[in-house]
Amino acid sequence: MKQPPRVSVVVVSHNRADRLRKCLESLERLEGHERLQLIVVENGSRDGSAQVVEEFPDIQHIRLPKNFGLTKAMNLGWRAADAEYVLFLHEDTEVDAGVAMRLADALDADAAAAAVCPLLVDDDGNPAPQLGSLPPDGVWRAADPSPEPVAVEYAGGAALMARVFLIKAVRQIDERYGQFGGDADLAAQFLRAGKKILLIPGIRVRHSGDRRTEALVRADFLLGQAVFASKYLGFLAGLRARLAAIFGPLVRLQLAEVRYTLAGQKIDGTQE
Repeated sequence: MKQPPRVSVVVVSHNRADRLRKCLESLERLEGHERLQLIVVENGSRDGSAQVVEEFPDIQHIRLPKNFGLTKAMNLGWRAADAEYVLFLHEDTEVDAGVAMRLADALDADAAAAAVCPLLVDDDGNPAPQLGSLPPDGVWRAADPSPEPVAVEYAGGAALMARVFLIKAVRQIDERYGQFGGDADLAAQFLRAGKKILLIPGIRVRHSGDRRTEALVRADFLLGQAVFASKYLGFLAGLRARLAAIFGPLVRLQLAEVRYTLAGQKIDGTQE
C-alpha cells in the first residue's frame, strides 16, 4: 500500500503568478518530496496563476472562481490534506530543501507544540517581520535569530506548520475573518488549549512580504480585529473595536474604507 504523506503543504495564491512560480519551484526541490502532498488553493486570480500551477503536474490544484480571502482558502487547503501535519505557505515564500521534514521533526519531538514555524528572512537573509501580539494590532516584528527554539504567542501564517487534528478539534479556522485574522485565531485557539507555537530559528524561509494598502484590504483587517475582540474579549470590546474601525478611517477621511467597514464588507465581498 502507498504510504500516506508525512506533510501536506498548502500554498494560497492570488494574482501573484511570478512569485507563485518561484514558490512552487522551491517546493519541487524539497527533500523527501515523495512524502509530501502539495496543494495550491488558487483564489480567483486573473493573472495567469492557474496556468502556472498546471506547469507542475504533481500538485493538487483547488481553483476558486473569485478571491474568497485567505481564511476560507486555508480551510479548503487543510481539509484536502492527507497528512497529519499541514504546512501553510503564502505564495511569496521560497523554501530551502530541508524545511518541511525538519519542521515535521520538530513537531514529532514536542507533543506540547501545536504548531512550529521557521524564521522568516528577506531576500538579503535578514530576519523579516513575522511575530505579532494578541489581540492582533497589525504591528509585526522580526524574530530573534537565536540558535534555540522558542515559544511565541503569535506567528504570522506566511509559513506555519500545524497539527491537522488540532484544527479539526475547533472544526475550522473561523470564517468570520476574511483576509486577515485567521492565523491569529489559530494562535489563540492553540494557546487556549494549553499548547504552544515554536519558532525554530535554525530553519529559514524567504518571505517577500505584502504591502497592499487599498481601502478594502485595510477595512478587512479592521473588521478582523473586531471579530477577534468580540470572540475573545467580550461583546463590549468587540463593539469598541467595531466603532474604532469606523471612526478611525473617518477621522483620516478615508471614505472608501469607512464605507466598507460600515457595511462590514470583507475582501471576498461578503458582509460580516
